Amino acid sequence: MDAAQLRILFVFTDLVLPLALGYYLHQKHIISNEVCNKLIRFNIIIVCTILSLLSFWVLPLSPELLWLPAFGFIYVLLPGLVGALTFARRHKNLLDRGAYLMSAMLSNIGTLGGLCAFILYNEIGFAYAQIVGTFQNILLVLLCFPLAQYYQTKHAAAQKKTRIHFNLREMFLTWNQLSVLGMLLGILLHATGIERPALLGQFFQSLVHIGAWTALLPVGYLVDFKRARLYYRRVLDLIPLRFLIVPAAIYGIARTLFTDQILLGTILILATAPTAINAVLTSRLYKLNVDLAVASFLTTTIIFLFLIFPAIFFYVQTGHSF
Repeated sequence: MDAAQLRILFVFTDLVLPLALGYYLHQKHIISNEVCNKLIRFNIIIVCTILSLLSFWVLPLSPELLWLPAFGFIYVLLPGLVGALTFARRHKNLLDRGAYLMSAMLSNIGTLGGLCAFILYNEIGFAYAQIVGTFQNILLVLLCFPLAQYYQTKHAAAQKKTRIHFNLREMFLTWNQLSVLGMLLGILLHATGIERPALLGQFFQSLVHIGAWTALLPVGYLVDFKRARLYYRRVLDLIPLRFLIVPAAIYGIARTLFTDQILLGTILILATAPTAINAVLTSRLYKLNVDLAVASFLTTTIIFLFLIFPAIFFYVQTGHSF
């Protein structure tokens, strides 16, 4: 068994196990909804902020890599735009539509995409994934959180039959956006030439796994297969969006910019990544339709793990190039 085949165990230890444990804790009523919400906020406010600071502190900015932040934005904006103009309109309920757009816009780059890139390309692939994922997180806090708040507020106003009122401070200045400060501080430390201590580098590697657990365990807790199955058919149109339209467009752009096979392979893996954990967490945080987001997460993740990634893994392992 080679190193790549050995590293595939991380899909089990950092993905399957926390999901299963979260589901078990819910079924056995070991933790409460309040504890689950606190864990979500701990992941977003504490873990994501520290990871953002540490990753931006050593972020390489070579001319070629300067394109990667743009891809972090494209991964969010492209499916969001296509989804908003097409499939999302079928969802008349604003909480459903908001959850659908979160599911379309947010792909599992940082956790699952990063693990799969690590399995195939070791630390180089993981580093590329983290760069892209970091800039996706910028839009998570600056665009997706406010958009989720918009749909929640608009729905509440429609229910009460009152005029819609938005509090811009609540939409754009909350603790959920704290990771942006972590990013800016990391950039400042890097720009001033202060080297990140080696010990923090080791801590970062450990925190990646902690981040996976604190993100995925609440998702497992929120999974309700009976309720989610009501929405499986309503999220099927995410399959062509997530696995055909977005990958084809993004890979076509990447081919015109890059020749590095590891970079191209990583970009393709990330372009086919399923609905993100953060789509579920955002839906929970802003009281959108969590079950619809869970249905999207389960459907696209199963397809990715059993069809898409094995196909890419076999393609690379047999010596083919991109």
